[in-house]
Amino acid sequence: MLLLVLATLVIAYVGLCVLVFLNQRHIVFPVPPGAREPELPGATLLHIPGSEGSTVYALHVPAPEGAPTVVHFHGNGEQLADGTWLAQRFQEAGLGFYAVEYPGYGLAAVGQGPSEKGIYAAAEAALEHLYRDLGVPRERTVLQGQSLGSGVAVEMAKRGHGTRLVLITPYTSIVEVGARVFPWLPASLLVRDPFNSAAKAPGLTLPVFIIHGTRDEVIPVDMGQRMGTLFPNATTRILEGKHHNDVLDRPDILQELVRFARDGAQLD
Repeated sequence: MLLLVLATLVIAYVGLCVLVFLNQRHIVFPVPPGAREPELPGATLLHIPGSEGSTVYALHVPAPEGAPTVVHFHGNGEQLADGTWLAQRFQEAGLGFYAVEYPGYGLAAVGQGPSEKGIYAAAEAALEHLYRDLGVPRERTVLQGQSLGSGVAVEMAKRGHGTRLVLITPYTSIVEVGARVFPWLPASLLVRDPFNSAAKAPGLTLPVFIIHGTRDEVIPVDMGQRMGTLFPNATTRILEGKHHNDVLDRPDILQELVRFARDGAQLD
């Protein structure tokens, strides 16, 4: 009888692991419903040729002469149109803005679903278009990633893009996030899209600015704090009482983002 109970528990556990493995991309990439076209005066929605006949969508606000362009990678529950307010803030501050859509999201929902490999490919295609076709110098690009997008920004920095890096509510890796959410599952064996930013951070010497809220209910604040210790040249802002989605509500934090993007210097 005991062996039967143990066998039943093992089968149930294996079945749960299989279920999580097969459905993990719905968990990691909770694509918002519908597709909305971003609208902002002075901005252009670009259709960029991607890999295997795909189209990469990007929102571009040209930078004034000599000013940097902030390249933004959004969170996993957003789409390109959700970033127009942020694009407007940088536009008003005299900076360029360039946001990239992920495969499987919003206007790019047709075709392949989201994956780490696919998102990296779209991000790199958009960045090459920014340099080659839009004439933005590499040395005037600032990478910025929020939540899921923090891993995209770190990978693009690892590939040699950007001269500065902004991470908003970043994680160490999706494996570690999964282990926190499902501590009874072998996350390291199940995760297909690890986005392992922690492993990449020590080799990136560019200036980094990290923002995280103490009451973040999605990505624990200690992950942002740890990322700040892994980069050789990082400043970390821990915002008391802020949650996952409201860290940019403070005008002073937006001003710091603008200052960091414009000056490329460490903040006091």
